[in-house]
Amino acid sequence: MRSIWKGSIAFGLVNVPVKVYTATEDHDIRFHQVHAKDGGRIKYERVCTVCGQSVQYTDIDKAYESPDGDKVVLSDEDFAKLPVAEKHEIPVLQFVPSDQIDPVLFEKSYYLEPDSSTPKAYVLLARTLEEIERTALVYFTLRQKTRLAALRVREGILVLQTLLWPDEVRSVEFESLDGVAEPRSQEIKMAETLVEAMSDDFDPDQFTDEYQIELKRLLDEAIASGTGKVPEQPEPVPSGMDAEVVDLVAALQRSLEASGRRTAGGDGAEPKKTAKKAAAKSASGKSGAAKSTASKSAAKSTASKSTASKSAAKKAPAKKAAKKTAARKGA
Repeated sequence: MRSIWKGSIAFGLVNVPVKVYTATEDHDIRFHQVHAKDGGRIKYERVCTVCGQSVQYTDIDKAYESPDGDKVVLSDEDFAKLPVAEKHEIPVLQFVPSDQIDPVLFEKSYYLEPDSSTPKAYVLLARTLEEIERTALVYFTLRQKTRLAALRVREGILVLQTLLWPDEVRSVEFESLDGVAEPRSQEIKMAETLVEAMSDDFDPDQFTDEYQIELKRLLDEAIASGTGKVPEQPEPVPSGMDAEVVDLVAALQRSLEASGRRTAGGDGAEPKKTAKKAAAKSASGKSGAAKSTASKSAAKSTASKSTASKSAAKKAPAKKAAKKTAARKGA
């Protein structure tokens, strides 16, 4: 890495000499603009709209145009007269609790390396920031532009993160949120269960830029083909998920099923085991019900036979008595 700035951190009366390095880099694949007809590179020229001549970068000044159309041209000398922080100093303004800085304010990150043969002051500042769990607010001037920045520690290294000014963060109010009904308790409970099922410790190495990976594969295939063009790709198979799920509870239910969590109770039981238990319970219930029904039917049948037998037994003597009476009359 090549340092882009040298200076010192002003920590009270203590100076900490440092070098500044850009902490991040863009891994996106770069493209050139070409003429679609013949593949020729497209070039841009800085042309003056008044004289029509090409203008070198060193001959270009900056101009401001007001909403009323008034134009003001500023040179480098004019910008040099503006009040800026010391170009080679990072003054510490105050120390604030780290959780009080809204992440939306963070802009760009830089690593700071000690620029001294005895980096004791650097280590002292880094260790102090770790111990007190606070972030230092500083001013940082780079390319004639002074920014508010946060100075913190990352793995023992001082990191400078430029911050947006408060008026650079837009305030927002969405009318679409006015009058929206509060979520039901069932929805909140299911959403909490889903969040718990998807919770884990943050490990950035688990995530990859699939777009750039596929783009690189596409370019490699085009180069391997020898034509300089991308081979025909099969149409992607559409997923079975609906484009929009109207019922929020149904969407949460499906999400929980997909995450492998049981909705009832919100515990971490495995769905397969739960299903087996439910099936066994259901089968047991059905078997018991069948046995009970069969027993009741058998009991009813036995009772019916018993009643029929008793009835037949009562009718038999009556018939015999009737025959005797008829015989006597006939005599």
